[in-house]
Amino acid sequence: MASINPPHRPLHDDNRETELLQYVFNLPNLDDLRGQPDKILDAIDTYSQTHKHLMNIGPKKGQLISDLISERKPSTVVELGGYVGYSAIKFGDAVRRAGGKRYLSLEINPVFAAVANMLIDLAGLRDVVRVLVAPSHVSLAWLVRENVLDHVELLFLDHWKDRYLPDLWLVEQLGLLKPGVSVLAADNVLQPGAPEYLDWVRASPAEKREKLKQKATTDLGGIDLAKAIKEKGEKDLGVDLENVPGNPNLVYETEIHIFETRDGNKDGVEITKVVGEEKN
Repeated sequence: MASINPPHRPLHDDNRETELLQYVFNLPNLDDLRGQPDKILDAIDTYSQTHKHLMNIGPKKGQLISDLISERKPSTVVELGGYVGYSAIKFGDAVRRAGGKRYLSLEINPVFAAVANMLIDLAGLRDVVRVLVAPSHVSLAWLVRENVLDHVELLFLDHWKDRYLPDLWLVEQLGLLKPGVSVLAADNVLQPGAPEYLDWVRASPAEKREKLKQKATTDLGGIDLAKAIKEKGEKDLGVDLENVPGNPNLVYETEIHIFETRDGNKDGVEITKVVGEEKN
């Protein structure tokens, strides 16, 4: 199992996430925040701007995805990387407003998940948002095995950038992406950047087949991964779910939306639609 804080992925380690809880729950107008997602997001933004910076998507980039949810009206949204629950509150509220049912937030860090759950509860969104605590590949396999998820309408990627592509490949192999239905939204693709992910979603099926030849991934031996997980469970498969090859046959249409960061640099959110699937 992946560690919570691998050495090449440093965190601030100064308790700013739990200090956020102290800040929010000590606000003199706390009662006015209860059941008000927008007011809670404003409070989180204020803390991030005036106390310690938090790695949330923020209001500008967040609005892009809220608008996407409003337009496409997904029943279920899955996010990889929940952090303190900012995106789960913003997008979970958007899902509910659009008539959707579920927002599944996958977070590896139990402390972050606990903070998120308290803020989600304060926002009055516990009927929509569910936080799962485990590495994303473990949670994805569990959701498939337990028949909680058979497809993804909107997948939001905002966890470790070097996991964007491997976790997308797992989602592809689990058959969770459906042409004409599924959309991917990936944050921070320019800063700190996710170049391998961008190369994949922007490549043609033929180019992706060539890319897979150059990657050392787990040989699936032609098995239907989702079916095998349901029959045997992910632990008895003998398959490294962190390292499965992708499905090169999926056809994507993708575009980047550029935003200026707080330090004056540029970052982007890549919106990718699944538009088809080539047959071998």
